[in-house]
Amino acid sequence: MNKITFADVKNSPEIRTYIKQADTSLAAMGFTEHSFAHVTRCAEVAGALLCDLGYAAHDAELAKIAAYMHDIGNVINRADHAQSGAVMAFRILDKMGMPAEDVATVITAIGNHDEKTAFPVNAVAAALIIADKTDVRRSRVRDKETIYSDIHDRVNYAVEKAELKLDKESKTLTLYLTIDTEISAVMDYFEIFTERMILSRKAAVFLGLSFKLNINNTTIL
Repeated sequence: MNKITFADVKNSPEIRTYIKQADTSLAAMGFTEHSFAHVTRCAEVAGALLCDLGYAAHDAELAKIAAYMHDIGNVINRADHAQSGAVMAFRILDKMGMPAEDVATVITAIGNHDEKTAFPVNAVAAALIIADKTDVRRSRVRDKETIYSDIHDRVNYAVEKAELKLDKESKTLTLYLTIDTEISAVMDYFEIFTERMILSRKAAVFLGLSFKLNINNTTIL
């Protein structure tokens, strides 16, 4: 069996096709961007987080792979996409020759990233959850006109800056957001993201951290 790398996964035409089609389907349903920008950012954040916390380089590599592939299940349907994506990832990675132990880690993380059913069952899953749930940014909004009718687009569009910072000394992980309150009230953020922030807090605890949220220089959580 081969040690499949993040580069192997990122350069796979098959995986790229599923990511592209999944995002096309989500666009048709009015969802924010879930294409290469989102999954690449998630991969970078998840991998860097585990590296910074002292996890093995291989664990960080698996986190990047899981994060890059985590939304492919949307090619089937938005409903239960975490579980269908995990099944798809099993077939793809097994076919690529990834060792069963690594496949198990990756599909466990993918299958546990959606807030309705998610739980940080291992470090890779925890890193993926944090990376995915903290990706809030203006560039994810496909059409500026939708900010007036869709709260998800409005909140994402209002975010002028988002930064996730790890403080190893205090063992805190803080999401810093700068929000234009003339576009979206801070309460709008909590209306749609409270469940995601609670899940991020659980994931941070698994990694031995406290999760914090700071909006416009005010600590909220």
